[in-house]
Amino acid sequence: MSELPNAASVAIVREGKVLLIKRAYAPYQHLWTLPGGRLEPGESIEQCAIREVLEELNLTIRNPRPVMQQSLGREGNFRLAIFVTKDFSGMLRASDEIEDHKWIDPSALIALRTTSRLDDVLAKAFTVLAQNG
Repeated sequence: MSELPNAASVAIVREGKVLLIKRAYAPYQHLWTLPGGRLEPGESIEQCAIREVLEELNLTIRNPRPVMQQSLGREGNFRLAIFVTKDFSGMLRASDEIEDHKWIDPSALIALRTTSRLDDVLAKAFTVLAQNG
């Protein structure tokens, strides 16, 4: 039996592009990835995803759809639940945890230093979006 996720991230999609962030601090400092973070006591994994995006980017996401789970870290100590959504609002304002951010076409990922297998994650995320309209 797999353990429950203890972190969440979200692929936020607009007009075929996904919002990536460049982390300012460890873990994954200076790598491009999806916004997200660790689960806090008493919240669901969906609540974690929504809170982290709000804290990091000042965006309110709705209807996050589950994409997959991925273990990260040397001992797999991050069990990440990955979501995707096109439903968000707010004025994007990055927190100090974020060195940079950009909307990117997934085909341009090759030019960036990203967290492991981000291309696979995004391919699955876009598949989930396509299935759900």
